[in-house]
Amino acid sequence: MNRIAIIDDSEINLTLLSVLVKKLGNCEPVLFLDSPQGLRWCEQHRPDLVIVDYMMPELDGVAFIRRLRAVDGCEDTPVLMITANDDKEVRYEALQQGATDFLNKPIDRIEFSARVSNMLLHEANRQKLADKAAWLAEEVGKATAAIRAREQELLFRMSRAAEFRDPETGAHIQRMAHYSRLIAANLDLPQDQQDLILRAAPMHDIGKIGVPDHILLKPGKLTSDEWGLMQRHAAIGYELLKGSESVVLQAAATIAVSHHEKFDGSGYPHRVSGNAIPLFGRIVAVADVFDALTSERPYKKAWSLDEAQAQILDGAGKHFDPRCVEAFLDSWGEVRLIHERYQDGDEASFAADAWGLAVAFNEV
Repeated sequence: MNRIAIIDDSEINLTLLSVLVKKLGNCEPVLFLDSPQGLRWCEQHRPDLVIVDYMMPELDGVAFIRRLRAVDGCEDTPVLMITANDDKEVRYEALQQGATDFLNKPIDRIEFSARVSNMLLHEANRQKLADKAAWLAEEVGKATAAIRAREQELLFRMSRAAEFRDPETGAHIQRMAHYSRLIAANLDLPQDQQDLILRAAPMHDIGKIGVPDHILLKPGKLTSDEWGLMQRHAAIGYELLKGSESVVLQAAATIAVSHHEKFDGSGYPHRVSGNAIPLFGRIVAVADVFDALTSERPYKKAWSLDEAQAQILDGAGKHFDPRCVEAFLDSWGEVRLIHERYQDGDEASFAADAWGLAVAFNEV
């Protein structure tokens, strides 16, 4: 049933228009002598067509149309203006405000029926196209999300492959990624940037794939030459990830090459300092070191959270960006929750979280 709002300050005109509308079939006329009242009804009910007189007190037809077009959902509602005024300037103004069609008084019944029927048909077709477009967009979104979810899981698995060659664990990937997002949130980065760092941070050490086992797995202290080879993993990770069209891989490349830089310029591989270090690298530096300190390794015991907190605080301005340290510690309760949630050895949790994280986002 098409609901047609008819606004006219003449009861005789309302009666005539109502009769003509009913003769069309499948149409329900809703009548208003008062134009502001008719506008309020349109705001609440979204009519299929509006028929409005031009000459009315308080709110004439042109003003009515201008106000109607500002209503959410009524931007494209067809509007038929009825007027006894042949002044072209009035029609020009009405068209500029959004009138769809015009009829002059006295109303010709056949012309009225044809114009209203055509407008309703056009509106029905427009709505069908809009509904179809929305359905297609939804279906494409579902298919794209599934592809990107699988791609995101693959990225997590790639990150995990690098960790398998290292004493670190899959839980480390999860914890430091969530720590990174927490810092980004407390720095008031946009939501898309928070999500991006969560997805890109797990690939921070993927360059360890290129480090020889005798160095990567050495239980004792590395020699200066061995340490130099170990440091190459930052540049290797960048080379592996750079040049991609994926915004996630672009961010991951930046993180890989910059998260071992130090705020005072004593880090590697390029010894950059301060804000010259990309923000994502500064964020991940805090998250990665904190988790490394609080994780048990074959060559060391895990530090307590409070001990690691003190170490991070001590490194502010030297190793770490002080703003990132403050942003990290501002949500200490959430830090503890993340630490408790992702435990070493829980491979099932890792797989579930990787897939769940992938599904949660629509863009790679």
